Amino acid sequence: MMGPAHSLSGAAAWLGVGAAAAAAGHPMPWPVLVCGALICAGAALAPDLDHKSATISRAFGPLSRMVCEVVDNISHAVYKATKMRGDANRSGGHRTLTHTWVWAVLVGGGMALLAMRGGRWAVLGILFVHMVLAIEGLLWRAARVSSDVLVWLLGAASAWILAGILDQPGNGAHWLFTEPGQQYLWLGLPIVLGALVHDIGDALTVSGCPILWPIPIGRKRWYPLGPPKAMRFKAGSWVELKVLMPVFMLLGGLGGLGALGFI
Repeated sequence: MMGPAHSLSGAAAWLGVGAAAAAAGHPMPWPVLVCGALICAGAALAPDLDHKSATISRAFGPLSRMVCEVVDNISHAVYKATKMRGDANRSGGHRTLTHTWVWAVLVGGGMALLAMRGGRWAVLGILFVHMVLAIEGLLWRAARVSSDVLVWLLGAASAWILAGILDQPGNGAHWLFTEPGQQYLWLGLPIVLGALVHDIGDALTVSGCPILWPIPIGRKRWYPLGPPKAMRFKAGSWVELKVLMPVFMLLGGLGGLGALGFI
């Protein structure tokens, strides 16, 4: 799928989690709901860090383009080192390592530990990166015609405001993990969820997605998981734009209302 659909699906997924938590009697504080939805929307773009033409490769200028090139080379090397007889030869690393559950868990867990141990500046850094990505994904039309600096300033301002709100008592710094020193450990959850939602979205397209790597399926370790080919669609097609994106918006709205106790 394309960036806007990935971001919408990520936000909708976290709002759905909020609705489920409220139904289970453990509602999220509203700052956690809002912040988590934005982080998840941004994290849903991150697996395309292996593609030089993806939204994330343009989000931070030359720095993100350089990181994308490094990640693509690493992903390709891992693919070649672990592929089985049934896996095809590839010339690049797109839709390999960064599109697996292993990557999602490692990145989410790493960000959670960084947030917990790195203090306020680490939290601000994580929020800034994901706010910029969320802006690029959710407000993609405006972001495309705006300068990168304006997007970065909006991301920085959003990160600073949200961090200040979350730090206030009862607003969510210790949501879910309440032991001393575990504040912001929950930040890893929307990051993991966003990456997995991205992978599921890509699995619906014609190429499928090797979500289950390194678990072998048949003669393939990089098996492109997905529905029957007749049910798949091309990225950017009318199915994605006219069907899936409105569905994501509807589900996100219902999830948000449920999380806030309105339905």
